Parts: sequence; C-alpha cells; structure tokens
Amino acid sequence: MKQVWILNHYAQEPTGAGGTRHFHLAEYLATHGWQATLIAASVEFTSGRQRLAPEERRRYERINGVPFLWIRTPEYTGNGGGRMLNMLSYTWQALRTKTLKGLPSPDVIIGSSVHPFAAVAAALLARRFKVPFVFEVRDLWPQTLIDMGRLRESSFTTWALRKLEKWLYLRAARIVVLLPGAWEYIVPLGIPKERIVWIPNGVDLSLFPSSGLPTQKFLGSFTLMYFGAHGQANGLENLLEAMTLLKDHQQSVSIRLRMIGDGPLKPFLIEKAKSLGLDNIIFEPPVSKGEIPNLASQADAFVIPVPDLPKLYRYGISPNKLFDYLAAARPIIIATGSANNPVADAEAGFTVPAGEPLALSEAILKMALSSKEERARMGRAGREYVEKNHGFLQLSGRLAVMLKEIS
Repeated sequence: MKQVWILNHYAQEPTGAGGTRHFHLAEYLATHGWQATLIAASVEFTSGRQRLAPEERRRYERINGVPFLWIRTPEYTGNGGGRMLNMLSYTWQALRTKTLKGLPSPDVIIGSSVHPFAAVAAALLARRFKVPFVFEVRDLWPQTLIDMGRLRESSFTTWALRKLEKWLYLRAARIVVLLPGAWEYIVPLGIPKERIVWIPNGVDLSLFPSSGLPTQKFLGSFTLMYFGAHGQANGLENLLEAMTLLKDHQQSVSIRLRMIGDGPLKPFLIEKAKSLGLDNIIFEPPVSKGEIPNLASQADAFVIPVPDLPKLYRYGISPNKLFDYLAAARPIIIATGSANNPVADAEAGFTVPAGEPLALSEAILKMALSSKEERARMGRAGREYVEKNHGFLQLSGRLAVMLKEIS
C-alpha cells in the first residue's frame, strides 16, 4: 500500500469538535490503495485542549484505523502572538527527524494551508524525501486576510506572504483547492490550470444513513439551528439582527434559534442577544462529529449567514457545516453573495443576499410558515444532492486518482 503524509496543523479526530475532512479522506483512501498518516498539532484549535500528557513530546496512534501523529505545540488563547508561536512550533517540530521517527516512508506529502507554514513544512519534507508535494489551499493567504481587513495590501507582511504562496504554488506537483473558483486566483500567478484539482469539503454519509433519517418534527415551536464556528467570518451578528426583527411575529409562529459551537465572538454574541432581549436564542457548546446527526434531527431548518464580503467569497464557499446540513435532510436558509451556492443548486432551501437582516428575517418567517410537505421536499433534495456530489467515498476517489497521477 502506498503512503501519503498529510500535514494539517488543525487535523481533528472524529470525537472532537470541528472539521474532520482529512480523517474521513484518510478512512476511504485505504480502499483505493493509499495509507494516509495525519500529522497534526497536539493543541485542539476549537477548545485549546492539550491532547498530550506533560511528559509526551509526540504521540503516534491509530484512531479508527487512521494513523495520527500528534506533535506537541504550546497552548494559547486568542489570535495573537500565542497562536503564531503555536504555528511556528508545529512547523519546526514537523521538520525534525526525531519527530517523524517510526513513520512509514512517504510516496507523496500533502501540506494543507489552514496556515501556510504547515504547507512550507510539507514542501521541505517532500524535497528531503524526494517525493511529490501537493499543496492543499483551504484559505487563499494572504488574500483572505486582506479581504477581511486584517492586512493592508501595501504592507511588508503582505509582500512576504505573497512571495511565500507563489513559492508553494511553483513547488507543488498538484494544487488541491476547496473553492470551485480558486483557479481564477491561482492561474494568473503563472500556474498551469491542469495542475489545479477541485476537491471540496464533504460529509461522511455513513453518519447520516438515509434509511434511518428521522421523521421531521413540525410540531410546536419552529427550531432554527446553526452549528459551527462563532467568528468574524460567520456573519452571526446579521443573524441576531434578523431574529430581533422577528420578535413582532412570535404570536403567529414561535421561532427559536439554537446556536451550537464556539469561537472568539461567542461571548460578544451572548451579550448582544441579552441586550436585544432575545430570550428565544439558546447558545450551546460545540459537539463532536459523531453527535451531529442526532443534534441535526432536532432542527426544523438550518441557517448559514455568510458575511457580506464579496471580495472574500468571489471564488466560492465550501463550509463543512453546509454538507452536514444537507445530509441531515433539512431545509436551509442561506444568506450569501458567493460565487457558488450549493443550497440553490440542490433546491434545498431559500437564498437571500448577504448582510441584509430584513431579507434574512423574512426568509426565516417564510420557512417557519411553509407546509411540512414543502420543507420535507427541500430536505430530500438536499440529501440527494450531497449523496451525488459530496460523500467522502467519492471525494477520496478523486484524491486517489490525483495521487496516482503524480506518484
């Protein structure tokens, strides 16, 4: 069996909260003749939990048959210097021969750019082992930071990151992108389009068996649900403002919103909901992937309020939670101006413009007043769409084809 190493600083085991893309790809890659080893940081991104005991510098273990190498990194809070130190520590430790001792020699090495330094480590390791390097682009650094207002185009940091990203693109035998339009950004940098492969996020459909989908519960109050990160890029202030506009309609239909997850904006959002008198919003802690199907069965509909950042989303979106929503066979309300829209493609719900609380509130009310037959139809359409396009079995097959081409 051929070996591929996947360096993803924030790779997650299935019992944790957060994205498990690489775990599920690794699970199914085995059926295509590839053994994937995930090389990840010991500190969990969503919670700050340290996975390793004080005396451990590393841990190699198998989780549901998938090999994980946890590299010790320092704990931190927030997005300041502590997080940067955590990133650099991971990168340095991943390059040490001592850290990698005992791993099977790789045939291909993938570096995933949740931040670019993990990809740099992967590129340097690929050169050391004389194997192909694959650059997986999850966020377009530094363009994402510029579009979110965190970096100035003219700054030295931006200049340095642009040099770094081009170095990674040029070294990569293949570039895996999660956004369908990312090639429009990469090709003008001098990269041949045929080197770019689109493999979006997906869902482990075995967690949501179609034969066991629960009956939709259109009784009593209407439960709208959001689960995922509570950060700047999630548009949740817009959602709270929309819920404020719905207060006058509570006599015609009782709408409650459950917000499950964590992130830097969560304390602010809790305080804002209190100040607005929104006692029909319930904030809940994050859950593991394995708990999501049962959680999702308690929703009448889901909501995704993508922020109004047209530059940021001009190459598309591929949020993990969207495919969980679709697999759960529930209708979805999405507020977005992105280049792609899986909800519209699937005919699985309502779409409104991003950044317009009134339009979002009207869509929520319309969904709450829709017939159970119409909501069930949208839910089934979403399920059929995700089965056809976003199951990890299919996505791992696309990854395996690419790996075979370059190895």
